[in-house]
Amino acid sequence: MKTRSMSWYALSCLAILSACTAKSNDKQVSTAPKKVPVSNLVVMDTTIYKDYIADIQSVKNIELRSRLSGFLEHIYVDEGAAVKKGQVLFRLSDEEYKADYARAKANFNAALTDVKKVVLELERTKDLAAKNIVSKTEVELLKLQYTAAESKVEEARSIMQQAKTQLNFTLVRAPFDGKIDRIPLKEGSLLEQGSLLTTVSSLNEVNVYFDISENEYLSIVSDSSFNKDSFNKDVKLILADGNPYPYPGKASIVESEFEKNTGSISLRARFSNPQGMLKHGASGKISVPIQTGDTRFVHQKSVFEIQDKTYVYILNKDKTVSMKSFEAGQRVGHYYIVNGGLSDTDQIVYEGVQSLKDGMKVEVIPVKL
Repeated sequence: MKTRSMSWYALSCLAILSACTAKSNDKQVSTAPKKVPVSNLVVMDTTIYKDYIADIQSVKNIELRSRLSGFLEHIYVDEGAAVKKGQVLFRLSDEEYKADYARAKANFNAALTDVKKVVLELERTKDLAAKNIVSKTEVELLKLQYTAAESKVEEARSIMQQAKTQLNFTLVRAPFDGKIDRIPLKEGSLLEQGSLLTTVSSLNEVNVYFDISENEYLSIVSDSSFNKDSFNKDVKLILADGNPYPYPGKASIVESEFEKNTGSISLRARFSNPQGMLKHGASGKISVPIQTGDTRFVHQKSVFEIQDKTYVYILNKDKTVSMKSFEAGQRVGHYYIVNGGLSDTDQIVYEGVQSLKDGMKVEVIPVKL
């Protein structure tokens, strides 16, 4: 019995000793400095893209309106259809205009007949005057009648031409190749002069307008290579869904003065549109390439956010780390531009910032970016 008691006592002591040893080892592990990779800021001269809100407009976009009053008798095309220059799109009721043209043409022919009569009478009177059968005064009177008859012919010709033009206006044709928009009226609708029929857009090319500030404008024109007569800058178009447009564009300055309320000036970029993807009135963003010069960058792995502020952990002289806020600029690839708050001498924890705390002791692993 005594031997068994001694055995239990020895085992108990061994268990307590093992537990103490484990706690001691845990304490040693927990106090060991954490190994973290540390790097400096990266200085690069690269190209960044600045985005501007853009307004997309077709190079040709016009409203087709009725030049006459009357009933819309026939619509030859459907909404959204591609049309060719000169193609008949609409026909207005033309009976009244046909009658006007026929009447004007008849008056014109009658005026021509009157001129011929006067010419014949004038020739006959000249012969009689040469034989002293009639006086020369009658010849002069007939000449005046001839002039008046000619004037009536010109007047009748003008009225006939106007009637013919109005008759032609009953057929509304496409002014150029393009696509038509929605047709707000239906066959049989009563049209007033100036009533909107549809809109026609040529979508082979589009103009994309965007505004830049006065400071940005001055940075462009102060460049030694700037030439106002040949200024063209390559730009990209970002569509409303965030995807890039597959064709490049050329931007140029199209306005001669700044907008008073905003202090901005408009630039126009022209893009080809072979697939008709871009539509008049669409929106997007223009991305303009800008050389940064020597600019400081910090890797995205080093950056974290707290309440809309950006931070990094920097290494202190005593091998501890502390949070430091900075002003993050545009993201370029895997890096953020440093607009302020960090210096070239700052050593920054490269990654693993989620497991760090202010004042934590660390073991440095240098990283060269």
